[in-house]
Amino acid sequence: MKSKNSLHKILVCLITILFPVSLFGQQMVAFPPVERMVKVSVAPDHADWTYKTGEQVQFRIQITKNSVPVPNVTIRYEVGPEVMPPVKRDTILLKDGYLVIKGGTMKEPGFLRCTVTAEVDGYSYRALATAGFDPHLIRPYTELPADFNEFWEKAKTDVASLPLNPKLVLLPERCTEKVNVYHASIEYFKPGTRMFGILCVPKKPGKYPALLRVPGAGVRQYTGVTDLAEYGIITFEIGIHGIPVNMEESFYNLLRYNALEGYWLFNMDDRDRYYYKHVYVGCTRAVDFIFSLPEFDGTNLAVCGQSQGGGLSIITAALDKRIKYLAIFWPALCDLTGHLHNRAGGWPPVGTDKDKIETSKYYDAVNFARMLNIPGFYSWGYNDLSCAPTSMFAAYNVINAPKELYLVQETGHWTYPEQVDKLQQWLREKLLGNRK
Repeated sequence: MKSKNSLHKILVCLITILFPVSLFGQQMVAFPPVERMVKVSVAPDHADWTYKTGEQVQFRIQITKNSVPVPNVTIRYEVGPEVMPPVKRDTILLKDGYLVIKGGTMKEPGFLRCTVTAEVDGYSYRALATAGFDPHLIRPYTELPADFNEFWEKAKTDVASLPLNPKLVLLPERCTEKVNVYHASIEYFKPGTRMFGILCVPKKPGKYPALLRVPGAGVRQYTGVTDLAEYGIITFEIGIHGIPVNMEESFYNLLRYNALEGYWLFNMDDRDRYYYKHVYVGCTRAVDFIFSLPEFDGTNLAVCGQSQGGGLSIITAALDKRIKYLAIFWPALCDLTGHLHNRAGGWPPVGTDKDKIETSKYYDAVNFARMLNIPGFYSWGYNDLSCAPTSMFAAYNVINAPKELYLVQETGHWTYPEQVDKLQQWLREKLLGNRK
């Protein structure tokens, strides 16, 4: 017989399959937490979850059922810097369902996390909260190589003469009354290699602004960004693996768990052969393709993405000055060597291999963020367990261009609908409000 916790995991999987959250028309991998009968609430005692270094934080813990405190619940809690081993842990009885614990402080800018686990009626419930200490003073540890710009200029030059040879296949089943949807591909890195994506173009004749959407980590199908195209914005949503993006899910499963498993570390010991080289260059080729479209207005172009796509958005905007705006959620690929300094680092984990560390410096989004000179919209939370907020602030804090950070502190590697609305509104205002 399956345990209660196993049954809960199965239920969560069913819920996420049947009721996916949409972001720009694409099903997300990361979802808001599933509501459960018993709720564990953890929160710092500052409304904005933010403190000065040296300031003491207290975490408020509450266990409720039917919105009423649950008495006599035993909890386990741990407190420590994010990703690092806890500095404080204890098991304690909540007699009236409520407790305040002293979390301590941090001497350096960063994040202190409290994780709570409660057992109620045979079920395990877990929650966390993260206090930020002077996050806008966090500085990156990654170093900028002396030949960084030369390396990437050469990478772009090497493919500049390669013909795009675009191929468009109309997808009638995905078209709408206002938008034509195509499965598109271009040559992008070497002769014969192709990048695939979903292109959405308004049907009404005219010149339109455009959005390049770059993907989060993984291997999957893409459906296109039809909702923004309905507003009059050309959208091109790309994959990065050189494979069609409109196949059945079984096709991607074969690659996800076999040939492309762990692709983010492929050849990381060699800066010229690292997997992300063709990805970064390919994103600029996608920009070339957008500029080749007769429907594009030739000026107003934005890039957006989340997680891996957030990092790729920063990188693409830095590499290609034709991009005017970027908008992202919780960027990966930031401050990848933070873990070497007893601090949270970004995704993907680099490890301690010297060659991989050296290669990471050429691919770290922090070093591209230094180059940004366009307006950007950024949004994330303090509770992210995939992309450490320390790493995201390390990139954000080096940006000297106009920037807007929409913090939703309690979120992790997921977004609320209000965040998606904010980002889309920002993009529409920038792209449609600046048309020439």
